[in-house]
Amino acid sequence: MGGWFRKEIKSVDDLKGLKFRISGLGGQVLAKMGVVPQQIGAGDIYPSLERGTIDAAEFNGPYDDEKLGFYKVAPYYYYPGFWDGTSMQHFFINSAEWDKLPKSYQAAIRTASAMANIDSMAHYDALNPPALRRLLAAGVKLSSFPNTIVNGAYKVALDLYAELSAKNPEFKKMYESQRAFQAQASVWNQVSAYAYDTAIIRELRR
Repeated sequence: MGGWFRKEIKSVDDLKGLKFRISGLGGQVLAKMGVVPQQIGAGDIYPSLERGTIDAAEFNGPYDDEKLGFYKVAPYYYYPGFWDGTSMQHFFINSAEWDKLPKSYQAAIRTASAMANIDSMAHYDALNPPALRRLLAAGVKLSSFPNTIVNGAYKVALDLYAELSAKNPEFKKMYESQRAFQAQASVWNQVSAYAYDTAIIRELRR
């Protein structure tokens, strides 16, 4: 999700000077659009929103956000979280140490890591829908970010990635690989998941 806001966001101008709890590359992108990124721990988000120390915050999705009570102090809930399309779990291990492990141990670690990733996404796929319904019943104002913000952020992001690629060869290598894969995957998604989801959503709305 795109986060909780104390006031309505109607245009890019509404981002100017906005103190927003967000980190990582998403924070860097929005900073170029006028946002003032804030690094705040999970336990400090609610009181910061309540006091007005920050104007907005993104954390995770409906299930976790509901438990932290953000809707009580910031009623505007925006989507999508375009800087973080999904959650992927990562497990890092020293390659030299990895090579020392028996093949059976490597297989066990790969299997456990894969299951942790799948279980995490399935967990939220099951818990987020009812949580979102509860939040809407509690009076949360759910809105999509204006296209001017999403489209503008996309252009800013490409410029930022070009800057980072020029400075960091490792970033450039990973980014170019990811973009090439994305181009291929997007074509497939249009004729698979996107087409299917669109058809089902259309039928459910009848």
